[in-house]
Amino acid sequence: MRDNSRRFGAPADLGIRLIILVLVAVLLMALQQTGRLGTLEGAVAAVMSPGQLGLSSLTDRVAQTVSTLRNFRNLQERTAELESINRSLLAETLRLQEIERENQRLRELLSFSETRPGIELRGGQIIARVIGRDSNNFLNFVMVDLGSRHGIEVGMPVMNNQGLVGRVSEVTNISSKVLLISDPLSTVNAILQSSRLTGVVVGVAGGDPVMGFIPQGTLVGVGEVVLSSGMGGNFPKGIPIGQVREVRQRDFEVFQEAVVVPIVDFGRLESVLIVTNFEPLEFVPALDSPAAGTSP
Repeated sequence: MRDNSRRFGAPADLGIRLIILVLVAVLLMALQQTGRLGTLEGAVAAVMSPGQLGLSSLTDRVAQTVSTLRNFRNLQERTAELESINRSLLAETLRLQEIERENQRLRELLSFSETRPGIELRGGQIIARVIGRDSNNFLNFVMVDLGSRHGIEVGMPVMNNQGLVGRVSEVTNISSKVLLISDPLSTVNAILQSSRLTGVVVGVAGGDPVMGFIPQGTLVGVGEVVLSSGMGGNFPKGIPIGQVREVRQRDFEVFQEAVVVPIVDFGRLESVLIVTNFEPLEFVPALDSPAAGTSP
């Protein structure tokens, strides 16, 4: 019975809905004819507008967020690109600075060479520093990138624009070992610039070289410049060696001696000049008497 009542009740409900729709249509037509339909539309729009405005505002915020994220991604990419460019420019700047420093050193060496036209000089870049043979790891020799194929021979003096560095002690085809004046095996006949006293500068392991065999009788001043004397034929004359830091003098001894601070900073040595037209003697005669040490 229930099923039949529902079945027979369905057309009645449909009829009611049709009647309502017809009445609404007639009402809308009447409102349109009387000009009151706009008032109804305004009321409906007033009811619906807050939701529409909220939806529009939410859409705008979403669009702004998406745009901000896109701009941030672009900014990150641009920042990474600029950082890469900056690193490249920094590397190039450092390279150019190093080239400028090298050019400055070479200009100084060239100027030094031009002031000594009687000496043939050949420049070499130091490619390696070698630890000395003593147990304290002091720097006593360096390797340079010139060898026998460049005309380098054992015994040739080595200097830079500051002063005396040492002399060539070993030679290969493409490189040479330079024994520094700080090495205990090194001896250089020297002269004091002001007092004109002569002596022999000998290297000291772990310390500054010492100028010995200085005749007594004349006061040696601290700060006095020490030059190569040219005696013995192992080094050209007049090359700066260093300055007197301390004088050791006792009246009962035949000679006095002076501690000499080298003018060349061996720890920062980068470029050297090798004298190629100088023929050194194989041995340096020792100064064993005051008379031998007084000749300039």
